[in-house]
Amino acid sequence: MNFELTDEQKHIRHTVRKFVEDELIPLEQQLLSNEREGREGISRQQLKALQIKARGLGLWGIETPEQYGGANLGTVTSAIVKMELGRTCVPFVLGGEADNILFMCNEKQMERYLYPVISGDRQSCFALTERSAGSDANNIQMSAKRTVGGWILNGEKVFITNGNEADFAIVFAVTNSVPGKNKGITCFLVDREMGWTSEPIPTMGGDKSPSLLTFDRVLVPDENVLGEVDQGLAMAMQWISRGRWVIPAIAVGASERLLKMAIVYANERVTFGEALASRQSIQWMIADSAVEIEALKWLVLYTAWRVEQQLDARHHASMSKLYGAGVANQVVDRVLQIFGGMGYSKDLPIERWYREMRVWRIYEGTDEIQRLIISRNLLKGNIRVGEWD
Repeated sequence: MNFELTDEQKHIRHTVRKFVEDELIPLEQQLLSNEREGREGISRQQLKALQIKARGLGLWGIETPEQYGGANLGTVTSAIVKMELGRTCVPFVLGGEADNILFMCNEKQMERYLYPVISGDRQSCFALTERSAGSDANNIQMSAKRTVGGWILNGEKVFITNGNEADFAIVFAVTNSVPGKNKGITCFLVDREMGWTSEPIPTMGGDKSPSLLTFDRVLVPDENVLGEVDQGLAMAMQWISRGRWVIPAIAVGASERLLKMAIVYANERVTFGEALASRQSIQWMIADSAVEIEALKWLVLYTAWRVEQQLDARHHASMSKLYGAGVANQVVDRVLQIFGGMGYSKDLPIERWYREMRVWRIYEGTDEIQRLIISRNLLKGNIRVGEWD
């Protein structure tokens, strides 16, 4: 059992951390200032320019297979990268990546959708959630009715990340009228010019709002069906479960940055003649946060390792998501408490993280859904306590 990073992983980690410190953290004040004044925090053009700069450092397509122009460095390295990117509240992602479901495209679809997303020329959004179908994806109501040469889509999708910026949507709709749990759901690749519209949904989070997508008799040709008709839900679940380690990986980096800020502040801030760091209540908050972050880090890395080894990682991904979202929310709450009124102000990124992290307990599977999955695995004997595989 070797817990040491490879030389390549150490180099990538150092490169990403330096990029975050030199290029992204200096933008935080611009982000906070623009948001306070109701303007876009960081423009899409700025983020695009940063992706190009990162590409010059070799930070491109970390997990993307080499045949698609990526580095194919594996899930563990990708987790390390996301931990480092989590150290800033600037909403930046590296380029050269695509939703894993797009790798299921046929050759013609790859030319039109997968390759342009990887190159950064097009942007996608994953449109599954509806008002009555959040955690319960089986309850999707959006319909897709057959017509000559294609399908007519009607309905809405809500809380869609990147929906306002996307050039096309990966949409799931009911194509089989059989009611109940096993009704047929199909995945469609739907270009914006086919007729769907989007509008932002104001939230308590940052400047990048999720969106409401509306489909009013949108005609989608047969060639835009991704995978098999009536088999889309299994594809959606694969996308969701595979990505559940991403949020906790980001949570590690964000929590470490917040804890570091708290340690510096506690040593510098003097009250009643003594530094805050001398107060036992502060010491315990710092100690508890450090222990939880360290435990989360290794849980995330183990989950990523299981994915990389093509082992079943769903149970551990659920544990990572549940624990990671909880840890991040606890850490940011403690850090805000340590900073007091300054932490509550919009002059520091702490309150922004406080708002931003709250949704981590909701999307990509709520805390309650993760607990359901974990307990069901244990109670049914699918996972046995104390066993190694």
